[in-house]
Amino acid sequence: MIYRLILFLILNFGSIGLGSVLAGKGPRSEWYAGINKAPWTPPGWVFGASWTLIMICFSIYLAYLWPVVENKKMLIGVLLLHYILNLAWNPVFFHYHQVLAGLFIITGLTLVIGFFMYFYWSHLDFKSLLIAPYLVWLLIATSLNAYVLLKN
Repeated sequence: MIYRLILFLILNFGSIGLGSVLAGKGPRSEWYAGINKAPWTPPGWVFGASWTLIMICFSIYLAYLWPVVENKKMLIGVLLLHYILNLAWNPVFFHYHQVLAGLFIITGLTLVIGFFMYFYWSHLDFKSLLIAPYLVWLLIATSLNAYVLLKN
């Protein structure tokens, strides 16, 4: 279990680290500072704290899930899709300012995490709630992205 957990921690934190690099200045950019943001946009420090908690919980979830799933190819495929969408959103939204494309990407990512929770529930039961913070955060992030699209 510990080796799987370490592997998924490395993969998950590595992916969000790479996503931050690909975002350029990201939320510190002049573009982001100058756009209309939703009134429910959390302060900057919440993003770092949230992603840390989310990736720890998601890593634990994956470490539990891996040994009980028979179709590893499907699990790897869904996980790869997750990483691709997670990595793509940052540069699309922050670097290229493609807010509509960002909304499609983050909606897809939300659906993928919802799929994890729903499809693999029978494998982990209530341990699947470990990814509930991820799903809730993505619902909020999707609403923030949609607000930027509608108000800018």
